[in-house]
Amino acid sequence: MTRTAGELLEATTVRLAPDPGANPLLPLIASGAADRGVLAALALEQRLVIAADLRSFRHLAGRSAVEEPACAPFFEMLAEGEAVAAGRLGAFAEACGADGGRTAAYEPLPGCQAYPSYVARLALGAAPADVVLALSANFASWGGYCATISRALRDHYGFADEARAFFDFFAEPAPELQERARAAVQAGLDTGRISEKRAHTYGRLLQSYEAMFWTTLARP
Repeated sequence: MTRTAGELLEATTVRLAPDPGANPLLPLIASGAADRGVLAALALEQRLVIAADLRSFRHLAGRSAVEEPACAPFFEMLAEGEAVAAGRLGAFAEACGADGGRTAAYEPLPGCQAYPSYVARLALGAAPADVVLALSANFASWGGYCATISRALRDHYGFADEARAFFDFFAEPAPELQERARAAVQAGLDTGRISEKRAHTYGRLLQSYEAMFWTTLARP
C-alpha cells in the first residue's frame, strides 16, 4: 500500500534523526559552559546562513511555481520566515558583543558555511518535492536545538526576551508550514515526481552539514 505524504514525512524524519552526540555545542550552551565568544561566533555565522538560505528559498519558490506548483507555498513561507529571523538576529548578536566592528572583521568558518552552500546547490537543481521532504526532516532537529538554546540564554546568560527571539521563532511549532509540506509531498507522490531515495540522500547530507556546523563552533 502506498504511503501518504504524512506517513512519508514522519518516516523520513525518524530515519534521519541525528545522533544525540551530533551537536557537541548544545550541551555546553545548555549548561552555561560556552563562553560569549562562542555565542558571538554563532550569531555571526547564523547571519550568513540566514542570508544565503533566504536567497535559496526564494529561488526554489520561483522554480517550483514553474516546475512543481504545489511546492511553491512551502518555499515561499520558508523565505518569509528567514526574513523574519534575520530581523530578530540583531538583538542576539548585540547581546553577545558581536558589534559592527567585529562583524566587519569576522572570517566565516568553512565548516559552518557548508550547510547553506549545500542548500544553494539543491536550490539550483534538485526536484522541489525532494527538497521539501529533506528539509522537513532536518527542521525537526533544528527546532529542538533552538528551544534548548533559548532556555539556556535565559537561565545561564541572562539574555532578555528580545535577545532570544531568534531562537524562539524557530522553536515555535509551525503547523501551517507542516501542512504546506504535506501538500507538496503528496503532490509529488501523486505525480511520481518525488524520489524517496534522492530525498533521503539530500536529508542525510543536510544533517551531516548541520552537525558539521555545530562541531566547528564547539572546537577550542
